[in-house]
Amino acid sequence: MSRRRAAIVATLLLMGGLTGQPAGAEAAPPQPETASSVITTWARRVSETVSPDGRASDTPVWRTYVSLAMYNAVVGIEGRYAPYRWRARAPHGASAEAAAATAAYEVLRTGFPQSGPALRTAWKASLARVPDGPAEQAGVAFGKRAAQHIMALRTEDGRGAFVPFPPSTAPGLWRPTPPDHEGFTTAWIGRLRPFLLDKPSRFRPGPPPEPASAPYARDLAEVQAYGGKVGSRRSARQTETALFADRMDIQQALADHATRHAFDLAETARLYAAANTVMMDARIVAWDAKLHYASWRPITAIREAHTDGNPATQPDPAWEPLLPTPAHPDYLSGHATWAGALMRTLEVLFDSSRVDLNIKSVTTGTTRHYANSADFLRDVVDARVWSGIHTRTADVVGSTTGKRVAEWALRWNFLDTHK
Repeated sequence: MSRRRAAIVATLLLMGGLTGQPAGAEAAPPQPETASSVITTWARRVSETVSPDGRASDTPVWRTYVSLAMYNAVVGIEGRYAPYRWRARAPHGASAEAAAATAAYEVLRTGFPQSGPALRTAWKASLARVPDGPAEQAGVAFGKRAAQHIMALRTEDGRGAFVPFPPSTAPGLWRPTPPDHEGFTTAWIGRLRPFLLDKPSRFRPGPPPEPASAPYARDLAEVQAYGGKVGSRRSARQTETALFADRMDIQQALADHATRHAFDLAETARLYAAANTVMMDARIVAWDAKLHYASWRPITAIREAHTDGNPATQPDPAWEPLLPTPAHPDYLSGHATWAGALMRTLEVLFDSSRVDLNIKSVTTGTTRHYANSADFLRDVVDARVWSGIHTRTADVVGSTTGKRVAEWALRWNFLDTHK
């Protein structure tokens, strides 16, 4: 958590604006060790290896690499689901648990050789759960092949590449925002080669409202009234929601769901692979739109409203958002886009809109239970407005776009071969 975010949360706790577990929330129960635990364990290991604070921009990419490698390793042994762009099959009797652990280990060891000793220790701990012998050996060998295949597929995929994006001073267009005035260094996400989609522009929505339009004025008036750091109309509950959705532990929520619903190894591997891969492609689509439309953030739009040609907007040169504005354009909201993609993915996998997720916020430390996908999406869309960092249009269109990404992607990927 950044110092500013930490200070905001601490202040609200002292003021009584945050009360720990909100009504209806429940903490995730302890998770027993099962064969599928190898998936959840190594999913946590990704964040610990790539970015302990969870803020590295390429963490979701590495989650996707690892999730896909583990998925291919497992279904290449157990079958049931269509592998991801691979036709290899392991020898009969190979250990899927050993294969999954090895696949994750090899992907991370390749990308982060400096973490090799710690990763090897974790890998050995995973293998200790598997009886020694030919099954373990065959699983290890197949897991290595699965990792090598994924990394070969992703050679020169654009991760971390420099993508120039000069700021503009024209009304309506993005420029670096206070307090740090950082450049758009994550622009590479919009040019990253997708994992499931053919091209991100297929899902690029129409443009945001023009600055001189009435919908634009309504958008700006809402975020100006409800998203400010001081003098806001937000209720305490709305403030808590804004902070709650800032950083959520989705990987832990998936682990908790898989455990409570007794998912086996193949089901858990598929859950993580589908969720992380579709969310990553949704991020790519959101960043493609950011690059294409380059719309300015609310803090710029509000402070410079005198330049937008809209008599219905009111400038406030001292206005600040509740949370620091991320260093990229407003439209589309990345949060809302991946959230829409995640919820539609879970609806497809579970064949129901009841997602039954216990989600913990890294920012507030509270946990909320979401029975239905619509409840989660409502909170995410509202939160980004109440945080002062997105217009509602950027959120609503992002959520809808994410759902479209998931719908398309899951027609062709992670299919149940028994149906």
